Amino acid sequence: MRANLPFSFEVYPPRKPELQAALHDTIQKLAEAGPEYITVTYGANGSSRDSSLECVSYIRQNTTIDPLAHLTCVGATRSEAEQLVREFYGAGIRSFLALRGDAPEGVDPNADYLGDLKSAADLVALIREVSPYARIAVAAFPNGHPADERTGQDIEALLAKQRAGADFAITQLFFEADEYLGFVARARAAGVTIPILPGIMPVLSASRLARIVEITELPTPTALTNALAAAGDKEAQREVGLNHAVELTRAVVAGGAPGVHLYAFNEHETVLEVLRRAGVLAR
Repeated sequence: MRANLPFSFEVYPPRKPELQAALHDTIQKLAEAGPEYITVTYGANGSSRDSSLECVSYIRQNTTIDPLAHLTCVGATRSEAEQLVREFYGAGIRSFLALRGDAPEGVDPNADYLGDLKSAADLVALIREVSPYARIAVAAFPNGHPADERTGQDIEALLAKQRAGADFAITQLFFEADEYLGFVARARAAGVTIPILPGIMPVLSASRLARIVEITELPTPTALTNALAAAGDKEAQREVGLNHAVELTRAVVAGGAPGVHLYAFNEHETVLEVLRRAGVLAR
């Protein structure tokens, strides 16, 4: 494992006010590990606008870590999107993850649910106009985007985001190192030059894996599915999931990944253990 490998985490605003204190504690534990940044998700159609702003503001005001706010194109006019960027900017936020965004729950994903901005590249360009010096991340899809209509469309979209001013990309989930490494090779061959960070989610139960596959429409990872099913009790499944995430981290880093981004599920112990076992953090 490379020394001083950059790493980062994702959290989401608490769904209930009584969970806020626990999230603040998790953020403090994650911040103590020294990540490059912590990203905070943003609900479809602004459903978590206030809580997202509270969360990134908490990170800004109570840690030394850079908070990176998610923004989406869903349901917003151009002026509303610009106002939101300025609102985050006024709170001291200088880093963003620009996403097209999924359809809100109950809305036909084939309908036009986006608003004035039709792509993440449009949102990147708007953020860049508002804040020329902002740090802007975008999403990448090692297994293609579910809405893609042809092979290579995901890389075309990544190129458009790069041209619009994106600084780096974070991948959505994948479960095999070759999925990430192959995607990076294809992206580089097509002209993508920005860093592409692997997004890794430790999956600690067979039921959670099944749900993730259903939501994301990813190919079922047969080996991991079988290993979790054979593990038996909760602790055994947890160990299988931890070991899978550790080996995945080691493999993508050995393949040249410039860092790792871990989806924390608002819980610090698992992702920190992955980094320790993978040799990224000292024990």
